[in-house]
Amino acid sequence: MILPTNCFVKKNADLSSDFSIWQSYFPFRRVDSSSGSRHVRLGSIGDMLAKARIRANAQWSFVCVRKRPSAVNLSRAARDKQAAIVATAARAAPIARRQLRFPMPIVLLVLLALASPLSMAGGAVAGPFEDAQAAHSRRDYATALRLWRPLADQGNAEAQYALGFMYDGGQGVPKNYARAAKWWRLAADQGHTFAQYNLGTLYDNGNGVPQNKAEALKWYHLAAERGNDGAQFNVGVLHFAGVAVSENRIEAAKWFRRAADQGHIGAQVYLGLCYATGLGVPQDNIQAYMWLSLAAARSDQDAISNRNRVAQQMTPAQIAEAQKLAVEWKSKPER
Repeated sequence: MILPTNCFVKKNADLSSDFSIWQSYFPFRRVDSSSGSRHVRLGSIGDMLAKARIRANAQWSFVCVRKRPSAVNLSRAARDKQAAIVATAARAAPIARRQLRFPMPIVLLVLLALASPLSMAGGAVAGPFEDAQAAHSRRDYATALRLWRPLADQGNAEAQYALGFMYDGGQGVPKNYARAAKWWRLAADQGHTFAQYNLGTLYDNGNGVPQNKAEALKWYHLAAERGNDGAQFNVGVLHFAGVAVSENRIEAAKWFRRAADQGHIGAQVYLGLCYATGLGVPQDNIQAYMWLSLAAARSDQDAISNRNRVAQQMTPAQIAEAQKLAVEWKSKPER
């Protein structure tokens, strides 16, 4: 049996006080636990904490959200953040974006902008590489593959990244995660940030490689240090939930902040809730309101509802100050 989409799994034993704090921002009710299904979907940061503990092999109960929040509603709002990247890369015929899952004991959807290898090369690459990119943009995958493969064999990291993308998406070749992992690993070993991030997702999912959260964290961390905001967010979530690493809310908030400063909407939501609850950072309603407002401005429903909850604990002067900070905020790209 598959759980209703508004349900998640809760440990029978009492959850930590941290969970209780998060829970105050998301209404829950207890339901029957006769089924043993663990097919779950993310409802909120509260169920993230509960489901992350599935790894402890404890007994769990089903818990359903009366009105399921979207948690990190990236699918539409994150397009705003990626629009500038796509516009910049459009002239270079970028590879299309795609959604990748961020698998943990929880399920998060993470939108990764798989920008053109040319756009990430730091400058135009004349000759076969550019021809391959043009072919890919018109969906002539056979030509793109024929032109990129020799470059990849010669050690060109951008071509290796591109081949990994084609195998991952089944473009002109049968979908093959193992081959995608091979090419992304070669590019990642050369410091290619997007390849590092994507290789992390393969280890996170167990696609083409044995599932290994620690290995996923390793690659996410390398990409995060090089400024990839999606990787920074993932590193923050893993630290927050204590998956593949000791639970560390301070470290989590640090990574949420780096990603949020770059405009990552999920990180802005999580950082706002960290400030609202005082987990990993000093409790600060003004900061919470500001970060949630930034995400709310991009139609994230959780951000809107939780910002309103925070506002109920603030004075008009505090709300005005937070609104001013939100208006004055500017993205600080790291790359």
